[in-house]
Amino acid sequence: MDQFDLLVVGGGINGAGIARDAAGRGLSVCLCERDDLAAHTSSASTKLIHGGLRYLEQFEFALVGKALAEREILLKIAPHIIWPLRFVLPHQPHLRPAWMIRLGLFLYDHLDRGRRTLPGSRRIALDQNVVGRPLRKEFRQGFVYSDAWVQDARLVVLNAMDAHEKGATILPRTRCVGARRDAANWTVELASAAGEHTTVSAKALVNATGPWAVQFLDDVAGIPHKHALRLVKGSHIVVPRLFDHDYAYIFQQPDRRIVFAIPYEDAFTLVGTTDVDYHDDPGAPRISADETAYLCDAINRYFNRTISPADVIWSYSGVRPLFDDEQDNAAEVTRDYQLELDQRGAPLLNVFGGKLTTYRKLAEQAMEQLAPLLPTSSRAWTAKGHPLPGGERADLEAVQRELQSQRPWLPASLAARLVRSYGTRSERILGKAGSLEDLGEHFGADLYEAEVSYLRNNEWAVDAQDVLWRRSKLGLHIGEAGARRLSAYLAEAPPEPPAPA
Repeated sequence: MDQFDLLVVGGGINGAGIARDAAGRGLSVCLCERDDLAAHTSSASTKLIHGGLRYLEQFEFALVGKALAEREILLKIAPHIIWPLRFVLPHQPHLRPAWMIRLGLFLYDHLDRGRRTLPGSRRIALDQNVVGRPLRKEFRQGFVYSDAWVQDARLVVLNAMDAHEKGATILPRTRCVGARRDAANWTVELASAAGEHTTVSAKALVNATGPWAVQFLDDVAGIPHKHALRLVKGSHIVVPRLFDHDYAYIFQQPDRRIVFAIPYEDAFTLVGTTDVDYHDDPGAPRISADETAYLCDAINRYFNRTISPADVIWSYSGVRPLFDDEQDNAAEVTRDYQLELDQRGAPLLNVFGGKLTTYRKLAEQAMEQLAPLLPTSSRAWTAKGHPLPGGERADLEAVQRELQSQRPWLPASLAARLVRSYGTRSERILGKAGSLEDLGEHFGADLYEAEVSYLRNNEWAVDAQDVLWRRSKLGLHIGEAGARRLSAYLAEAPPEPPAPA
């Protein structure tokens, strides 16, 4: 029976972050996830690393300050998948007065305690600026501020990769079907997708199962508790690009919620999100007709160009597991997290709630609670600028130039996408190729066999969904024929598991 210091159940952003932090402290770590890494909530976000401007109205100053500080750290450790983004907020006086917005933006600029590297906010005349052109003429004044964009599912995978390279065992598509503890250890039964059962032992266990956190306690661990999660569905739509610049928009709604319109995958605009209480299977959320109409109406309220449900090219939904603070309005439920350490025997750490931006801090605080109970003397390390795989260089344009100078045959668009997804590890994909033909089969868009092989053998990709919708968003570009061929290719031979570090 394999023995570990720490077993993490759940392969979303919180589980992957905790596994990385723990492995970096020298602990033996195993992470299991019943589906693909980032298969659920962590790949269904608005793709932002942000402080949460709207949380200021709920007086969540500590959460916003923590998130803004984390934004700076994440920009440094993953510059290839996280980059700055400027947001335009058109002003509607009847929704919020200008002084309130200006005060909120002043706080937003300064709650990070002087660690800000992004440009501050400012007021702009929309009728005199390129960002005002897509907007209806009634919007004459607005504000601009900074946040950041992230490839959310890749952030999860890179944390898992870094954990693996520090010695962790990463087991996607492996369900935890039973967990029992005595005074010193957990004995855990795992089941693979093929139905093979194994038993492992761990000194401590982390419940990072997101929307299933309470169900895990009830059905898998059999732990008595009084916890409740509020599940809130957030949905997004993707439509053809609505504007020809690189700014994003944040729109105030009559119900005082906000909706983002964000440049997406070059040819599209991402619109979201909704906040709807959810009571069905967290693994299979779907956007409703009402949500689609709500998001279309949000766009039509501000832009000259109108959209309808017929314009939606793709949509996705995720279920946010929020710690239930008994708010009536789902949008007002706190996005902060709660960690609970249960020491009624071998330690159990439950993770409730959280948001993408604060995952690193959550992981650090989780390990600060667990470290005294485990065989490690190492201290917190992830805030010190240690890059995620591929993030060793922030000068991505120089990385791209070097790739192309060594490979004149490499199209600029492909080089740019590789660098924006894999950073310095783009070299591992391209290898010794001397032409596009050397990259192997071309599946469509700019996806070649060499990249697919890299994803299979280094990032735990198994099927076309993994490749096209989580490790990338090439599903928007490749077409049905390419997706079918990719599925057939992936089914022809199993991948090699990532080699031990």
